[in-house]
Amino acid sequence: MIGRLSGQILQKQPPELLIDVNGVGYEVSAPMSTFYALPDVGENVIIHTHMVVREDAQLLYGFATESERALFRILIKINGVGPKLAITILSGITAEDFIRCIHDNDAAALVRLPGIGKKTAERLIVELKDKVGTEDDAKEASGIAGLSASPAIKSPIGDAVSALIALGYKPNDASKMVRSIETEGLNTEEIIRQALQRLSK
Repeated sequence: MIGRLSGQILQKQPPELLIDVNGVGYEVSAPMSTFYALPDVGENVIIHTHMVVREDAQLLYGFATESERALFRILIKINGVGPKLAITILSGITAEDFIRCIHDNDAAALVRLPGIGKKTAERLIVELKDKVGTEDDAKEASGIAGLSASPAIKSPIGDAVSALIALGYKPNDASKMVRSIETEGLNTEEIIRQALQRLSK
């Protein structure tokens, strides 16, 4: 199993990364919290990974911190929560806020995330209350170390909408989220972060 990658970032197309490790390009899916902490394209990075092997594919999921990966691994053990939904959860809410929701029984906040219905939110609260730590324990897991501008291959706005759709938002909702913020001068990661922050309010 692949648990860690150290190499050069070749592409950043949220929620996908392409990392060159000694001439081999690894495709990695990562939550937006990890993207916020990444350096520029062309720079070196260390990513903690979780590998999922299926009959038809071998998938890598990457995280800026080991704590974030640990929370991902806890989430995918919950019935009805697969890797894609876990990535969506970690993209739409910080680990600190997620743990607060669990301990405060705040199902309403979790339901605002795409793919999370009332039953799933209630299941998360029941099954995770004794498995996740306090908000202070989660601060490291949020792993946000500021934004790094990266060269846009396409329109940052278009890339942001595409990334939100890939995270589970409906196309119309993704477009509305992006249109609700001032995007001039922002790169893709910044647009996505502001759109998600606006939604959580």
